[in-house]
Amino acid sequence: MANLKVLKNRIASVKSTRKITKAMQMVAAAKLRRAQEAAEAARPYAARMESVVNGLAASVAGSGSAPRLLAGTGSDTVHLLVVMTAERGLCGGFNSSIVKLARAHAQKLLAAGKTVKILTVGKKGREQLRRDLGAHMIGHVDLSDVKRIGYENARAIAQDVLARFDAGEFDVATLFFNRFESVISQIPTPLQVIPAPVAEGAGEVTQSGAAYDYEPSEELILADLLPRSIATQIFTALLENSASEQGARMSAMDNATRNAGDMIDRLSIEYNRSRQAAITTELIEIISGAEAL
Repeated sequence: MANLKVLKNRIASVKSTRKITKAMQMVAAAKLRRAQEAAEAARPYAARMESVVNGLAASVAGSGSAPRLLAGTGSDTVHLLVVMTAERGLCGGFNSSIVKLARAHAQKLLAAGKTVKILTVGKKGREQLRRDLGAHMIGHVDLSDVKRIGYENARAIAQDVLARFDAGEFDVATLFFNRFESVISQIPTPLQVIPAPVAEGAGEVTQSGAAYDYEPSEELILADLLPRSIATQIFTALLENSASEQGARMSAMDNATRNAGDMIDRLSIEYNRSRQAAITTELIEIISGAEAL
């Protein structure tokens, strides 16, 4: 009977867990729709911003008047890694995939004799990276109180990164985040933002074949546009991450709910077999006692 009681308690416990995972799946599904719409709406603007910056940068790249955000510091000794993860877990391999990519990149740079500095956005990335790269962490951005990611959050991060660049703390900055593809597919992505990469052949002609003339000069426009472009790229990465997180959580909770159902079925079969065996034993004892009389 003790074994039956244990099995009954386990079944009740797993049923309670299944209710929780099912509820989390439904919440993630509702949040995913909004996050996916926001990420998809931001992509055309980010792509157009990148196209304009590439067009301007192509005409001034290599000149002595190019802004520092485009030309760089002339060195690539110190690298800043901005690792964007979630504030919460229970979302499958979402956080670990980003951390794995960032850790591999950091170890590659360290092996090449470079200096690595890490700025984390999201608690889960900080928890995983400080185990073996804690000495290289220089800052953390806490978004746990933010219910919905906005441009102000991205601009604050961009201002922090730009201030560190102006202070000469690093030479190259790279973002690490998950790009949303579907509920079951999120792609860990590195994106260099400082110095701004220039696409090969960019800016030569427009889609209609005509070249652009800019007024004022390309240098002045880039000086104002590049900081905005960095903030836009960070904002896009945050939105992609948000959609990827909800998609990964929805998938993980769906798998957990299915696994809980399978476990309940197995435990119920074991419980019924044990109960049947106990009843059979009691019947045999009663019959044996009656025959003895």
